[in-house]
Amino acid sequence: MKSHKIFFGWWLVAACVLIALYMAAAVFYGFTAFIEPMAAELGWSYTKISLGASLRDLEGGLIAPLFGILIDRWGPKRLIFSGGIIISLGLLLLSRTTTLVMFYTAFSVIAVGAGCCSMTALMTAMANWFQRRIGLASGIASCGFGLSGLLIPVIVRLIDSYEWRTAMVTLAIGAFVLIVPLSLLFRHKPEQYGYLPDGDDTDAAKTTTGHIDQAVLPSIEESIGVRQALKSRVFQHIALAFVCFHLMVGAVTIHVMPYLGSIGMTRSTASMIAMAIPLGSVVGRIGMGWIADRVDKRKVFAIAFAMICLGLVCFEYAATVDTWLLIPFLVFFCIGYGGNNALRAPLLLGMFGRRNFGSIFGFLMGISVAGSILGPPMAGWVFDNWGSYQNVWIVLAGFAIVAVILIRTMPEVVETGK
Repeated sequence: MKSHKIFFGWWLVAACVLIALYMAAAVFYGFTAFIEPMAAELGWSYTKISLGASLRDLEGGLIAPLFGILIDRWGPKRLIFSGGIIISLGLLLLSRTTTLVMFYTAFSVIAVGAGCCSMTALMTAMANWFQRRIGLASGIASCGFGLSGLLIPVIVRLIDSYEWRTAMVTLAIGAFVLIVPLSLLFRHKPEQYGYLPDGDDTDAAKTTTGHIDQAVLPSIEESIGVRQALKSRVFQHIALAFVCFHLMVGAVTIHVMPYLGSIGMTRSTASMIAMAIPLGSVVGRIGMGWIADRVDKRKVFAIAFAMICLGLVCFEYAATVDTWLLIPFLVFFCIGYGGNNALRAPLLLGMFGRRNFGSIFGFLMGISVAGSILGPPMAGWVFDNWGSYQNVWIVLAGFAIVAVILIRTMPEVVETGK
């Protein structure tokens, strides 16, 4: 009877898509729509408002290793359940903000909630339930972050129709109604329910003699310890590459609408471009995730960073050459951006194994968030001081080149004996 059922891991993939979709829209990508109305009402600079997003990412990075350790011990259900409630409370507090202290406090609360149910929890669930198809599974699961772009025009419409405070309250209610019930679907590891990763149950793995066929068992159960992983050159190269990644993506996603507005684009059109960034990343998430199950993941990683570089160059010259360059920007940047997100879990799983995946992934997120802290305020500071975003995107393209070098010079295996 089991063979005719859908493997439960795919239901977890579906839950990850929905949670990521809403959380990313409410907490991350959708915030670009709030910058201009908040600045107009409260009289704050773009730098001060962008700093709120950076503080959110800073706190999220500091607690990500702790969340990773807890997920390895307890599974993701408890954290995702708590995260849905905390995100809702944080958004409600943000809707009532009148001072910078209150504004930054609200973002701190949101950071805790987002840390409970963001990439670390969702990708650890995928790594526990999939091995051979981890690239495809994590790619599809991360599509929720990409599909969140569909909600950006909705958020813009809510702000324009009811003002930003009411829109924030609406998002808070939605977080509670959607994330909390979906968290109850999550299970920790398939072995606890009679399955192996990818849907093979223990009976199907037995030979005619009653023994387990070793070819069916996961080949990565001899996992690397957390301390050894963190000391390895492999981890260091991956972490530094993702610092560059978050720096670039953080600056673009937070400032895309203000930048397009500064070059004369209407707010409604700019919102469509902002929507297209995460939505277009779905192609990279699924496509590069599928490819990563079949070829060297490091090569795919390097290609993804190279595409981000090309996209940022087009983004820079859209202001001085022609806005048609926004089309290749979306193609290159979105595919490279989505591919990087999909490849994170397969690369770590292949290099370090499954047993300590959550802890290692949490430390990776904690380190790489340094880029998210630096990127948005840097772009905001450039605009506040020169009244233009020019040259900042070219500088960010240079970080993409650095990331390509880091990935291409990364060792093929984790060093042992250290």
